[in-house]
Amino acid sequence: MVGTMALLHPFSRAARTSRTAPPPAGAPLPADDEVLLDAPDDGLCSALVAAARGEHGPAAALLAATRRSADWEIRDRSARRLATFASARPEWLESWSAADPHDPDLLLVRAQLAVDQAWRSPDRAELLREVSPLITAAARGDDRDPVPWRLALDHARGARAGHKYFSELWEAALRRAPHHYGCHVAALRYLATSWQGSYRECFDFADRAAQDALPDSLIQALPSRAALACLTEGTGTEVPRERLDAAADRAVALSARFPAADPWPAEIRNKLLYVLVRLERWEEALTEVHRIGPYATSVPWDRMSDDPLALFLSVRGEILARATGFAAPSRHPRSERAGRAGSGDH
Repeated sequence: MVGTMALLHPFSRAARTSRTAPPPAGAPLPADDEVLLDAPDDGLCSALVAAARGEHGPAAALLAATRRSADWEIRDRSARRLATFASARPEWLESWSAADPHDPDLLLVRAQLAVDQAWRSPDRAELLREVSPLITAAARGDDRDPVPWRLALDHARGARAGHKYFSELWEAALRRAPHHYGCHVAALRYLATSWQGSYRECFDFADRAAQDALPDSLIQALPSRAALACLTEGTGTEVPRERLDAAADRAVALSARFPAADPWPAEIRNKLLYVLVRLERWEEALTEVHRIGPYATSVPWDRMSDDPLALFLSVRGEILARATGFAAPSRHPRSERAGRAGSGDH
């Protein structure tokens, strides 16, 4: 079992003065049994429901619309979720492949699925090399699309590609979408792996990217993602406290730009909540709990527990107990998986 207070070890410092006002006292929160894990938005939900019936049309229409409108962030997230669904229920993807084998949207989902499957294998590096043609085909499907290049960056990290090759991929991704969040996350992960846990360099990269991005860009959450890696995978002491706080500040400001209880920023908010708890910024953590509403996400809680929803609820209960002075009823994780990243967050 991973208790909430265990999240604070080994990086526990004096609490920081809150910069955002908490919600009104007594503001209602969803009950534990109303909180959803990894809930899709309406468009993706319709595509997944149809896919469960073996129908690929709504998924194809969803991805085609993102390509026409160049909405690369939604396209990236949708491709990931559809590939995850296809790993367990492949019939609709097989039907799509038979109907239109050269559809660029199909090629993207197939490439994402192949990378995901290779990543979960003990023979990861070898299998990733074998899926290169699928990524190339997806990239050729629409030359404007940066999402296959995000896949290529993930692939390069798993295949342990050298810096020169990675830099070429990175430049190609930037030409297509200079501020695509998914590509920046892939680059941050590669750099973290290459620098073997030297988080200062990762923060330098994330901070520069955030400074160049618009205030409402998802890239504003990139430094907090570096903070999350530092606090979950490192000792939390290599990076100065001020830098971790500044990363959280950017993510708090970004979260405030979205409506409360919105599934779109849910993953960013859940990651931010973890960082705020580790930094003991309790009032801001309470505000973020209200912004999250019923939308818990597996990441980051699956890094510490085999029951990420239960851990989220336990953390939420601890935050509410600190705010009210009363212990809030919550479920507890059933098992421990400290220090291991979830399979969906490679």
